[in-house]
Amino acid sequence: MTALTLGGALNAGLRRSLAGDDRVVLLGEDIGTLGGVFRITDGLKAEFGAHRVVDTPLSEAGIIGTAVGLAYRGYRPVVEIQFDGFIYPGFDQIVAQVAKLHYRSRGNVRMPITIRVPFGGGIGAAEHHSESPEAYFAHTAGLRVVACSDAADAYVMIQQAIASDDPVLFFEPKRRYHVKGEVDESASLADAKPLGVASVVASGTDVTLVTYGALVQTARDAAIAAQDDGVSIEVIDLRSLSPMDLTTVASSVRRTGRLVIAHEAGQQVGLGAEIAASITERCFEFLEAAPVRVTGHDIPYPPAKLERHHLPDLDRILDGVDRALGRPNSLSGVEA
Repeated sequence: MTALTLGGALNAGLRRSLAGDDRVVLLGEDIGTLGGVFRITDGLKAEFGAHRVVDTPLSEAGIIGTAVGLAYRGYRPVVEIQFDGFIYPGFDQIVAQVAKLHYRSRGNVRMPITIRVPFGGGIGAAEHHSESPEAYFAHTAGLRVVACSDAADAYVMIQQAIASDDPVLFFEPKRRYHVKGEVDESASLADAKPLGVASVVASGTDVTLVTYGALVQTARDAAIAAQDDGVSIEVIDLRSLSPMDLTTVASSVRRTGRLVIAHEAGQQVGLGAEIAASITERCFEFLEAAPVRVTGHDIPYPPAKLERHHLPDLDRILDGVDRALGRPNSLSGVEA
């Protein structure tokens, strides 16, 4: 086992994929000589050459379009979108072309493109640098959408995404890039948890708490803090946002009887709504209370000095748990 930051684990996973398959090519703004703004690709250009780690013009539409052409020719391009809010100029290619070419060609054309997206807030960044656009892509048939939460998963999941014949939106929680964890760099992908399966990261009996990305660590902290009040929280890291592993979530809810969902993106038409509706359909007779969502607010992402009020934190998640349990909470006495 090796202690790596989440960012370092992504770097190691990219290195292993580049070394193992000559068809893997990295594309992105400043990813070569600079190593990317977060240094995720640091050292890879020197090791594999400028023809495998390519600095592109500042054009997300051009980068995705280039990746489509490379995929047509049999390559496995890995695109870095420098910040989450920069992905929109490439939106047309992703949802209208990348997601549909396999279907349109009756299976004759595959699009094994991995699109890396640093997402979420908590780093005090400027406008368009701290957003959560994952629901747009989870709504699009033909795309896999995944989010890693720690170093061990980051190392394995980036390799699995690159090896997949499906196009993958790979969301990376940027405020966790420097958090260290134990990584088994010798682990075989054949023995790893499949890309589309959720993980139970903390066992519990009273409430099921479902989240992904940066909030997994916050959810773990909530589970520990709740023990002081005699509350046992089961935490599920969704990992895959599309397809979604509702089987694991439903199995947990059938035991706990309560569900809380947390994510940084806004609440309206968010992934939390899909989880709540789907689990209610599957587990209606097991639920002791209505599902609770703890999310970002339905506003444009606020300035850096205000983002702490926007992001779900430990207190807001524990308040959501109290709501699910029918305990006094921030909405006690407030009429709907």
